[in-house]
Amino acid sequence: MDPHHLRLLRELGDRGSVAAVARSLHITPSAVSQQLNTLQRSAPVPLTERSGRRLVLTEAGRALAAAAVEVLTALDRADRAVGAYLDDPAAPVTVSAFHSAALTWFPPLARRVPGVRCADEDVARADFPGLVGDYDLVIAHRLAHSPPWPAGRVTVVPLVYEPLYVAMAADSPLAGKSRLTAVDVAGEPWISVHEGFPVEGVLTAIGAAAGRPLDIVHRINEFTVTASMVAAGAALALLPGYTTVPDPRLVLRPLADLPVGRHIDVLARPEALHRAAVRVVLEALREISRAGGAS
Repeated sequence: MDPHHLRLLRELGDRGSVAAVARSLHITPSAVSQQLNTLQRSAPVPLTERSGRRLVLTEAGRALAAAAVEVLTALDRADRAVGAYLDDPAAPVTVSAFHSAALTWFPPLARRVPGVRCADEDVARADFPGLVGDYDLVIAHRLAHSPPWPAGRVTVVPLVYEPLYVAMAADSPLAGKSRLTAVDVAGEPWISVHEGFPVEGVLTAIGAAAGRPLDIVHRINEFTVTASMVAAGAALALLPGYTTVPDPRLVLRPLADLPVGRHIDVLARPEALHRAAVRVVLEALREISRAGGAS
C-alpha cells in the first residue's frame, strides 16, 4: 500500500469529506477519489461507503486509517533518522587508499577527523571503482595516459598529480647525473609492480623509448619495500615524488625524455557525498594534499 494513499484515507476519516481532504492537500476532489479507488483495489473489503452525498469510512476503513497513523509516524521517524545521519558531521566514514597514499595521508587524516575508519586497498587500476561499494571514499591512482574513471558509475574528485621518478641507490653511478634518459636507465635491472597495476605500463614505455625491453628482476607492489630494495642497490624502480618516504640512501631523478606521473583522485558513489561527515573527510583530504603535494 502506498503511504500517500493511506494518508488520504486517514484525512478522510479526520476531515469527513472528499472536498475537505482536497482543500487541505491542495489537490482536486477527483484526484482524491481516484487515489482512494487505487487504495481500494488493494483491499479485500470496502474501505469507504456513501452516507447521503458524503463518502465516509467503513469499519474496515477506520481500522486501516488507525493503522495508517502508526505507519506514517514510523515513516516520519525513519525520515528524521536519515536526515540526522546525513547531517551528522561526526558520523563514521570509511576510507580506503593504495599503500603509498595510505602511508602518507592516513596519519594526518586520522588526527584531523577522529571518526574516520581507514583501510588499505592496493588493487589493479580497473578495480578501484568497484571499491566504492565497500567504502565511502576510495583514494585511487591512474597514470596520466590511462583511461579516465567511469564517470557514469562514480563521482571523481581530483586531489593531486604526482610525478614518478627513477629511484636509485645514493651510491649508484647514475645518481651523479642531473638528468636521465630512457637510454641511461634501460640497461639496469628493475623492480616492477605486478601485472595490471598502474606503474607497469610506464616501464614498458621506458623500454620502448630506449629500444630495448627492461630487465625486470623483482615484482613488488609495496613502495616502501621497493624503496628498501633500491636503497640496498638491488635495482632501479619508479617511485612517486610526493608519497615516497624521504631516505638519504635514495636518489630520485626525473626522466628528461619521458616525464611520467599519476593522477591521485577520490572516487565515491554520488549519494555518499550527500553525507556531511563524508564531505568533512573529503575536505580534509584536499587540505592534506594541498599542504605539500601529497604530504
